[in-house]
Parts: sequence; C-alpha cells; structure tokens
Amino acid sequence: MKIQDLLRKDVMLLDLQATGKTAAIDEMVHCLVDRGYVTDFETFKEGILAREALTSTGLGDGIAMPHSKNAAVKEATVLFAKSNKGVDYESLDGQPTGLFFMIAAPEGANDTHLAALAELSQYLMKDGFADKLRQVTSPDEVIALFDQASDKAAESATVETASKDGDFLVAVTACTTGIAHTYMAQEALQKVAAEMGVGIKVETNGASGIGNKLTAEDIQKAKAVIIAADKAVEMDRFDGKPLINRPVADGIRKTEELINLALSGKAEVYHAANKEEASSTTNAAGGFYKHLMSGVSQMLPFVIGGGIMIAIAFLIDQAMGVPKDQLANLGTYHELAAMFKNIGGLAFGFMLPVLAGYIAYSIAEKPGLAPGFVAGSMAAAGLAFGKIPFAAGGKATLALAGVPSGFLGALVGGFLAGYVVNFLKKALSGLPKSLEGIKSILLYPLLGILLTGFLMLLVNIPMAAINTGLNSFLEGLSGSSAVLLGLVVGGMMAIDMGGPFNKAAYIFGTGTLAATVSTGGSVVMAAVMAGGMVPPLAVFVATLLFKDKFTEEERNSGLTNIVMGLSFITEGAIPFGAADPARAIPSFMVGSALAGALVGMAGIKLIAPHGGIFVIALTSNALLYIIFILIGAIVSGVLFGALRKPLNK
Repeated sequence: MKIQDLLRKDVMLLDLQATGKTAAIDEMVHCLVDRGYVTDFETFKEGILAREALTSTGLGDGIAMPHSKNAAVKEATVLFAKSNKGVDYESLDGQPTGLFFMIAAPEGANDTHLAALAELSQYLMKDGFADKLRQVTSPDEVIALFDQASDKAAESATVETASKDGDFLVAVTACTTGIAHTYMAQEALQKVAAEMGVGIKVETNGASGIGNKLTAEDIQKAKAVIIAADKAVEMDRFDGKPLINRPVADGIRKTEELINLALSGKAEVYHAANKEEASSTTNAAGGFYKHLMSGVSQMLPFVIGGGIMIAIAFLIDQAMGVPKDQLANLGTYHELAAMFKNIGGLAFGFMLPVLAGYIAYSIAEKPGLAPGFVAGSMAAAGLAFGKIPFAAGGKATLALAGVPSGFLGALVGGFLAGYVVNFLKKALSGLPKSLEGIKSILLYPLLGILLTGFLMLLVNIPMAAINTGLNSFLEGLSGSSAVLLGLVVGGMMAIDMGGPFNKAAYIFGTGTLAATVSTGGSVVMAAVMAGGMVPPLAVFVATLLFKDKFTEEERNSGLTNIVMGLSFITEGAIPFGAADPARAIPSFMVGSALAGALVGMAGIKLIAPHGGIFVIALTSNALLYIIFILIGAIVSGVLFGALRKPLNK
C-alpha cells in the first residue's frame, strides 16, 4: 500500500479557513466525520488533542502532522489540508503552518498502513517537496506529485549513508505513537549526515516494530550514538559508547547540532545498568539469554500475582479450618478461599503462554507473538500426537495426553515459534510488493501457528517425559538429595546477584511451583528465595560488625540492604560485589548455599514465587525458615567482613 492509497481526494481541504490551532483541528475532523471515515467527532478529536498534549505535531517549516490511532476511525485515511493564510499551530519553530496531514489510523491498524504513513514522513523531508505541495490547486495535483516521487520513496528506509572521512554514527528514533516523528527524524538524520559527509545508520522504533535494527557490529564501529526518542528504547547495548539522548523533535529540528556534538568527542559516555546483558548481546549465548529474559520478565507478573493469590487461598482455608476428610479440597473448601484460588489460578494459567509468546516476540518481533502463545498453551495442555505418525504400524492420533510439558516445553516452544516465523520471513521475502499487506495479517499468523503447532505436537512428547521425570525426582527428594539441591540453587542466587546464574536458579524454582501447589509448595522455591535474601542481609551484618572496614556511605548503604534483603531483592548487594568481587562473591555464595541446604534438609516448602518476609507465612515452617536465612546472612557477613581489608591499608 502506498501513501496515495490513504490520501483521499474527497477530504482534501485546499483552502483551510481556520487561523487557530483548535479551529483548524475542528475543521479537519469535521471533514473526516462528514465523509464517513471517522464515526465520532469527539472521540477522534480527543485522540488528536491527547497526542498534541505530548508535543506539538507542528514540525516546523510550515508542516503539521496531527495523528491518532483511534477507535472512532472506520478506515485508515490521511487528510491533506492547505492553508493560504497560515495557521498559528504552536509549531516547534514558532512559525505559521500551511500544510497539514491529519492521519486517522484505526485502532487495529496493520503494519502496511503504518509503513505508508512512514513513507509520508520521509516524502516531506525531501528538498523542494513541501514547496511543490504549496503550489497545488486540485486534489489530482496532490496525488500526481506523490506519484512522481513514489519510485524513490523507500530507498531511505534501510539506507546506511556513506562517509567521506571515515566518521560513522548510529542513531535510534522513536516517538510515542510511532507514526510520524519517528520516520521524519530518521530521514532528517540521514539527509544531514549525507550532506556533512558522515556515515550513519538509523534504527526506527515505530508502531510497526523495529526497522533497520542496529547490530552489535554497527554499534562497535560507531564513534557515538544519537538517541532521538520520546519513549524508552533498548539502551543496554550502548554501554561504553558516547551517547546523546534528546527528544525526537531535536532529531528533526536540530539535526546538524546533534551530529556535530556526536562527532566532537564531548558526548557523555553511557553506562548500562545491566552490563552483563549488554555485553551478552554480541554472542549467541547472550542472544539466548536475552530472548529467555524477555519471556521471563513478561511472565513474572502472572506468576507472582497468581501465585500469591493461590497461596492466600490456602492460608484462608487453614485459618478457617478444614475437616480432615476434606483436606484434598484445601484452598477451595471455603467460598472465599475458592474465589482467591480461582482468580489466582486464571492468572497463573497465563504463565506458560506468556513465557513462550514473548520469547518468540524477542526473536521475531510482533509476528512471533501468536505462534508463541499457541506453543505455550500447547505445552500447558499437553497436546501431542498419541502415536508418532511415521512409526511402523502406528496411526496418527491426536490426544490431550494430560501430561503437560510444562516450563521446559514452553521454553522450547517459544524459541521454536520465533525461529519458525523468522524462517517464514525469509521464505516469503520474494513475494510481490502488492502482496506485502497480507503477510502480517494472514500469512505470518496462519503459517506460523500451523507450523509451530504441528512441531509442538512432536516436541511435547519428549518434553512431557522430561518434565514428568523432573517433577517426580523433585517430589522424591529428601535427606542428602534435597540438601544438595538446596545448596546448589541457593549458591547460584549469589554468584551474580541478578545475572544469568541468579535468573536461571529463580526460573527453575518458579517452574516447580505449578506442580507442587497442591502439596503445599516447593522446597526448591523456598531454597531459592532463602539464598537470594542472604547477600543483602550479609552486607548489613558486615557493615555492622566491621565498621572500620567500610566508609560511612557504605555503612549507610548497609542499612538500606536490610529492606532489600527482607524483600528478596538480591541486587541490593551488587555494589559491594562489584567493588570487591574476590572477597564479596565467595562470602555471599557460602551463606546463600548454606541457607538453601538447611531449607532442603528441613524440607521447608513455599507456595509463593516472591515477596521475601512479606510472604513468610506461606512457608511450611516460618520460624525455622527465618532462622536459616539469618544463619546464612551471619556466616556470609562475618566472612565478608573478615576478608575485607581495613580502610587505612
């Protein structure tokens, strides 16, 4: 779809009468309503004004692009209006505005519409194009003008401008709606950089996803980074690079200033909050971790919220009392408990689909979501072939085996869905441009779900066997085996205090909850949380007992670590671990492993995935659990303090 397909002749206003901003918006919206492209005046106008409240869409140079993705829009439309008098539109450069493109996108606008709107933004940045628009006298002339330039329109979408002197920059552009400013800033940066003889590659974070994505190699060779964005973009990858962070409007209006500052060497060096993740994106293992964490971060709210709701249901029944012959109904015996259990169960049920869906999203962006959700749902349901179709003498039968493949199946399914969609993108890349629009609407979801679904019918068979075996193994742990497992997962929580090892142990712990809720909770989860609470509490112990070895600032930080530790926020100890890793990390690992091993030895169970001291009542033995955590914290704190050198040495 080209921009000409959205520019409607019947809503072009070639002599806009309004002279003020509000009146101009009213005049354009009324035209859209009168022609039937917008169904409700007030709803659509409210969307336009909400966008204007963020920052003016009067871009300067006499151009404005008011826009809204809105439920009142019946059909994607771009209204072109021309004012011969000029409108006081509160433009970014303070000058009157004469050219307007009011963009009306339906709430469910597909990627094709958005790509066409991005194309419009790029046209308007071309030299002389706006001047030609100011001279048109009929709707046909407007369309003809766009037709003349259409062959060159898409070239700048993925261009990397060349450098005359070897200077190379990377940039990211993004606006809140991802429709107009994102692409105008991209075009401006590429245009000005080319005029200055500077190489540049610009990534767009638009409503249709990430375009022209920066690679690790791009970032590495760049002299500096320019961020022209009004919303959050992925920043950790720029760790250690000089970086300029400005609003997207500056990318359009102050382009040369941004490029000169980037080249001057005066830009501040950016330091990522999560250096481990930033550096990991340069290799395959890091990519795996990034995709996994994308799924886990989206999954955790469902696990935590749903898990604690289920845990409360058990507490209610325990508090109100349940007859011995009804213990099998613990958590649902009383009506109030059943309400908590049902709501929590529904939230908890999203865990695997969301995990798989957002792993696939991280790999293949938006087209990966639907196949990923289906893969996660199949893992949760245990849907698989009853017999392998190509087995000798076997017929293909489809059955709900009732043996879910669980966390492992959803994890594999998420990666499977993501790479299936990436395969489809490559396989369908040769389709004619006229069929481009049906890719995201029809082909990616249909073929993605079809291929992923049938592959999951096979994958679920071994994954279900592994999941069943693992759960049986965990349920049978006692004595030395439970001690060993608690020791390992507890120690892992302290190795990097929020990094890959910590997250791996936590994911493993939460993965055991679904199968153990009915039996009172998971020993593994209890060991994981105990191990994670120890390092921050150990910092407090060390700063309290060895005051001569810590600065006043560190001692004050030790006090805040009490709250961090009690809240199960292991990251509170990171500054101490980073400043003195050779002494701090081994000390923390000893105490965390000890706490985990003691929890395993006592067989203490936990049915909540997070919360620290605030969910202590949800353990099977709250007093003993607290004692084990304190033992671990004291051992780690004393070790850390004893090993640390005094300040005067």
